[in-house]
Amino acid sequence: MHSPDILGSGLVAPRLFRLDEYHRLIDVGVLGEDERVELLEGVIVEMAPQGRAHALVVSRLSESFSDARRSDCRVRVQLSLSLGDDSEPEPDLAIVTRQEEETAPVHPRSALLVVEVADESLRRDRLLKGRIYARARVPEYWVVDVAGQTVEVYSEPDADAGRYRTMRTLGVGETLSSSTLPRLALPVAELFA
Repeated sequence: MHSPDILGSGLVAPRLFRLDEYHRLIDVGVLGEDERVELLEGVIVEMAPQGRAHALVVSRLSESFSDARRSDCRVRVQLSLSLGDDSEPEPDLAIVTRQEEETAPVHPRSALLVVEVADESLRRDRLLKGRIYARARVPEYWVVDVAGQTVEVYSEPDADAGRYRTMRTLGVGETLSSSTLPRLALPVAELFA
């Protein structure tokens, strides 16, 4: 026997959350502060566990970013960004201005550079998170493909379209650089050594 058709299509629409509602879920303890979830376009999404290769890449990038960072910026490692009214991703790394970090009501509402290290999350990082970061006008977004040993560098965000106009892929024989971190010259091969 079939259950009654609630919406006429057999499907129940998911409940989307706004950023303030998401924070209330954390404040009242429905979601633990150290729970591995993030809010992406209104949906609370569980984050994949980090493997050894993922952790090594994050560590190597963090060290390189810290060495090359500007004095007016901070390197945030696996900390949230409050982007728009419906998204609070937790990128692996983000470069934010000191002023933004110190004056943000909860988490920074913008970043100069965001990096996602992807293994199982590659498709989500390319499409969904790419759209979120472009809409937030993050000037530079990197997706590190652990399995493919490449780094996809996205730039020129089109906030209205929710996409980046430019993308280039760098492999192990190439060197990463960034307009945000002018002193950075990181051989891609070092990320995967």
